[in-house]
Amino acid sequence: MRINWSEVKIFIKPGVTDMRKQINGLTVLIQEELNHDPFSSNLYLFCNSNRRRMKIIYWDRNGFCMWLKRLEEEHKGKTEFIEL
Repeated sequence: MRINWSEVKIFIKPGVTDMRKQINGLTVLIQEELNHDPFSSNLYLFCNSNRRRMKIIYWDRNGFCMWLKRLEEEHKGKTEFIEL
């Protein structure tokens, strides 16, 4: 799939998201908390409490896609976080 970046908006859900949620649970958050249409061509980013796990979901013409990113520490105590 190719994403036309000129038409895509990226939304970051504020606060903490339970990373046990899968596509169905995250689309409910998009509809009820963000008041958006999950079937749009937008990307939605969710983070856990320590911002080490992130999920992105988007609608891809015939189904949802979900990416999961888990950040690992190379050396304990040397990781810097950016406040969102």
